[in-house]
Amino acid sequence: MSMFWTLWATHRIERGAKDNNHLLYKPYSNAIIAKEPTSLEEEINEIRRRGSNRDLDSASEFEMSDIFYFCRRGVESIMDDEVTKRFSAEELESWNLLTRSNYNFQHISLRLTVLWGLGVVIRYGFLLPLRVTLAFTGVGLLVVLTSIIGFLPNGRMKNFFSEQVHLMCYRICVRALTAIITYHDSENKPKNGGICVANHTSPIDVIILASDGCYAMVGQIHGGLMGVIQKSMVKACPHIWFERSEVKDRHLVAKRLSDHVEDTTKLPILIFPEGTCINNTSVMMFKKGSFEIGSTVYPVAIKYDPRFGDAFWNSSQFGMVNYLLRMMSSWAIVCSVWYLPPMTREEGEDAVQFASRVKAAIARQGGLVDLLWDGGLKRGKVKDTFKEEQQKLYSKMLVGTQEDRSRS
Repeated sequence: MSMFWTLWATHRIERGAKDNNHLLYKPYSNAIIAKEPTSLEEEINEIRRRGSNRDLDSASEFEMSDIFYFCRRGVESIMDDEVTKRFSAEELESWNLLTRSNYNFQHISLRLTVLWGLGVVIRYGFLLPLRVTLAFTGVGLLVVLTSIIGFLPNGRMKNFFSEQVHLMCYRICVRALTAIITYHDSENKPKNGGICVANHTSPIDVIILASDGCYAMVGQIHGGLMGVIQKSMVKACPHIWFERSEVKDRHLVAKRLSDHVEDTTKLPILIFPEGTCINNTSVMMFKKGSFEIGSTVYPVAIKYDPRFGDAFWNSSQFGMVNYLLRMMSSWAIVCSVWYLPPMTREEGEDAVQFASRVKAAIARQGGLVDLLWDGGLKRGKVKDTFKEEQQKLYSKMLVGTQEDRSRS
């Protein structure tokens, strides 16, 4: 029944827009439904104006037609949710001869099937073994050489050898992905004593950036192979690793980061403030922690070209090993990296506002959609505060209307 009333209301609104030559839906390339940005009060008043013959000034504080606004917004969100679709692979306009794009495309014609089969032989028979060999070589050299450098006394010589080894090993790993990277505005590259922040699409974001410059990594201590790599890396370079119990201690994390950036001899810290991987179509909310320190922030925008291989990691669908094999069996990883001018916190600006300003600059440079939503929605539910915000806006509209009438 509610769907019937929603459809009826939508039909009536559309008919009213047509009669008055109003544009209700505006075409937009990244969404199914998109309209000119309007406030809740403007949309509800428009619904009241079209659904009632009475003057708005004489209308009651609440009208039954108001529920159609919320029903319509709910249906629009179901049809075109701007948040959930950021956690799945980006849709391609054309097939790139990879099975994972669309399994049915390979059966369109015999010629296309032959080309696809030839591509499978090249990618899995030649490129994959070569890339796996390069990956093991790069990781193996990183572990062995950084462990050896760890025995050197702290000083300029140790730092020099550490930087050269890290660059060499990361560049070997980049070759393992056949990554074609274009770096822009290298004069803005992060400097010691600063914090480099970038949008996050994939775990390989780290080697994409680290193959052009050295960074101090921040992360949680792991076990297994990853733990071995972390222990060897920290011997040669002051990376910042946290125990699982320390990650949730915001004050401890902030102090460790602050102590690092105060030492201008240490490498810039590399941080991905979104906290999760987004599908390279947008940038989501930056966590404010890294912007509370007061250090110079060096924004970096990373944009991948999905036509040759999708770099996005859907961690809820693929494990790390499976993901890396998919990357190494792609045609190539093509991306562009922009180093933006350094930014500092302005007077009277809090950490949240500073983070939003940096995020907007990254989104603008990378051609990404700037979203206010938290990337934590990838695994969590919408906070009640978001729901209450709509309720407060509506109640504020009603109370404001009543106060205006009392004054008049």
